[in-house]
Amino acid sequence: MGRKTTGRSSRRTSASTSPPTETGPSSRRGRAGARHQGAESTRDLPTEEVRTSTGTARLVPDPDGSTGVTLLVNGVPSSHLDLADPGLLTFEYMQQMAAVLAALPSGPLRVVHLGAAGCTFARYVEHERPDSRQVAVDLDADLVTHVREWFALPRAPRLRLRAGDARTELATLPDASADVVVRDVFAGDTTPEHVTTTGFVREVLRVLRPGGVYLANCADRPPLALVRAEVATAVSALVTDGATDRGVWGDVGLIAEPGQLKGRRYGNLVLVAVRGAAAASTGPSEGSAPAGLDLHDATLARALRSLPVPATLLTGEDVRRFAGTAAPLEDPPGPVPPAGPASSSPDDATRPGARPEDERDAVGPGKD
Repeated sequence: MGRKTTGRSSRRTSASTSPPTETGPSSRRGRAGARHQGAESTRDLPTEEVRTSTGTARLVPDPDGSTGVTLLVNGVPSSHLDLADPGLLTFEYMQQMAAVLAALPSGPLRVVHLGAAGCTFARYVEHERPDSRQVAVDLDADLVTHVREWFALPRAPRLRLRAGDARTELATLPDASADVVVRDVFAGDTTPEHVTTTGFVREVLRVLRPGGVYLANCADRPPLALVRAEVATAVSALVTDGATDRGVWGDVGLIAEPGQLKGRRYGNLVLVAVRGAAAASTGPSEGSAPAGLDLHDATLARALRSLPVPATLLTGEDVRRFAGTAAPLEDPPGPVPPAGPASSSPDDATRPGARPEDERDAVGPGKD
């Protein structure tokens, strides 16, 4: 599980553009029972450490006595959410990802979350984009079950939870079926190698519709060698996915606090890759794809600078200079190994375009 840096300059800090959700049973159910009934108060949550498939989970209420709670997986802060307000995001990298989603055309989205934990970001997407279809994947089957019990999550088909390895589950998803793929997968404070390679990114591009967006939470420390390699990997994968002309094959950007880009500390950076709207499709696409996120539009850069902890967006030559001479990360020869049992994942995913036989929750039917 990856270590998450947080931006808690204010309890009410939120990237949400919608008002907070009111507490109470009726609001918990949402439209026609669209939400699973979870805890309404931190007093309703377990106070002891809970055993899971990959280790332990613990819920720590916010010290101010509010409805906020942090989920620790194997001792690492993996999710923070507010039981009463799904629009509240306190992890800085999630605020940055939310700013990217806000730059997409309005309306429901099909989102795949690789790394689920407390499903904070999936709750946020449902709050901001009602009727979205999401799939969240987490390696820890027991944690998936507990999260459904603890938190008010959208029901299937709005949110399907699946237990399994991120890359293995991604390979089962239909071509051109998602608007957004979010990678938030960690083993300790490190991203497993098999979800950082050009082969993995090409698989993400296969699942994305033309114009779709890939968001990756990259945790690194100075001199940021891993993030530089991940940027080079995304550029390589996009070029081989289509043509060599930017705008046809897509674009790559990097979001980070200025201090991180100067190599001052460990932290989370967000890699953004946009699959070109004119890229050759690998399969049928249901519905309309996003109009293609323009990373060079000043609106997104301004939104990121306006966050509680201001962030910088690198694009074009700036992102190329950041990558420098870093070589793309490649899969080793032979079958791709799945993540080991020590890995588990953070916050989101859905199975857009699933075939009827695949329409199940992560831990089997009837878990909603």
